[in-house]
Amino acid sequence: MSQPHVGPSIGAPFSETEFIARRDSVRERMRAGGFDALLVADPANLYYLTGYNAWSFYMPQVLFLPLDGEPLLIMREMDANGAHRTATTFPPEQILGYPESLIHQPDCHPGDWIAQALLDRVGTEPRRVGYEGEAHFFTVRTFLSLRAHLPGWQLDGSQDLVGWVRLVKSPAEIELMRIAGRVATSAMTAGLEALVPGRPQNEVAAAIQAAQARGVDDAAGDYPAIVPLMMVGAAADTPHLTWSHDPLPDETGVALELTGAHRRYHSPIARTAYLGTPSAELRRLADATTDALEAALAAVRPGVTAHDVSEAFTKVLSAAGYEKASRLGYSIGIGYPPDWGERTVSLRRDDPTVLVENMTFHLIAGMWMQGYGFETSEAIRVTASGVETFADVPRNLVLRPSTGGGE
Repeated sequence: MSQPHVGPSIGAPFSETEFIARRDSVRERMRAGGFDALLVADPANLYYLTGYNAWSFYMPQVLFLPLDGEPLLIMREMDANGAHRTATTFPPEQILGYPESLIHQPDCHPGDWIAQALLDRVGTEPRRVGYEGEAHFFTVRTFLSLRAHLPGWQLDGSQDLVGWVRLVKSPAEIELMRIAGRVATSAMTAGLEALVPGRPQNEVAAAIQAAQARGVDDAAGDYPAIVPLMMVGAAADTPHLTWSHDPLPDETGVALELTGAHRRYHSPIARTAYLGTPSAELRRLADATTDALEAALAAVRPGVTAHDVSEAFTKVLSAAGYEKASRLGYSIGIGYPPDWGERTVSLRRDDPTVLVENMTFHLIAGMWMQGYGFETSEAIRVTASGVETFADVPRNLVLRPSTGGGE
């Protein structure tokens, strides 16, 4: 059974004490949920619990976390050989690597090896083990392989158990998100300044991505969980589009949604610009949406619910004659492709989650109309008495010069 080599490390961003506390908190939830162990596959959760950080999540990899006993980190052999470089507080003897011969084979699978390794290490007695059914890279084939080779174990969905533990951030995590917010400010500023009629959209994306990677001052940028999103002209009525090579038209709106990232922590931001002179219709939408977002931010404080924040937004927006069908926001923190959300709390009607200090959210006021739209957003922290925003870019409609010059 392969174990990793030991060599120079990159270093985890948190102390061993914090990692131990995180695993203990997860175990408390496991005990309350009746689980004997967890199979953790989401790369954000692996990072949260061990410090492991690499672009290896496209292959099967899991953390086996038992209620009692030592956890095991199991992954592809070539990745296990370097896991100690980032998971620096995780003992090398608890990192196992499956052989290369199992990669992309029709008649065998890494899950077969992982299951046998678990039986060899922890025994064959029956267990109730939670698995992460919402994890993007925990494939159906991986699950079926584990279930077939662990017949005495009851595999049940863990319902994003680790994500709920991640919801309240530590002071060290908050500081990383503040840095990510500064990177977001720099990247959004670069993107807005690059919006010039006639410039190819991919060049705007390049300016954003350079700023994301460069970071700020002595704080390096990290790769984002989502590429910069760019909705141009009539396509601003649709979220989640990316760029093309087409030149930016004159007299058009452009919505940008991007993030700053630092050591895997994300602070997203969205802003909307207009190249030229916007219509009264767009100005009115922008003003109403910005006012509604500011009302929502003013409502944020410990003790209110996610529903309350959403309703504060809706009240102002409705008074202006608009309606937003989608949720207002969601919890954020660690991010890996393809998403920077935590899949736990949503800021929307009827979400009863009570906000507490050091929860962090992305409030995105996206209004997608017919043939036009407006987006503005803030990444925030719930403070002891209100809200902290991580970025510093004006929320209102940004006016950029047309080819005629001037604003």
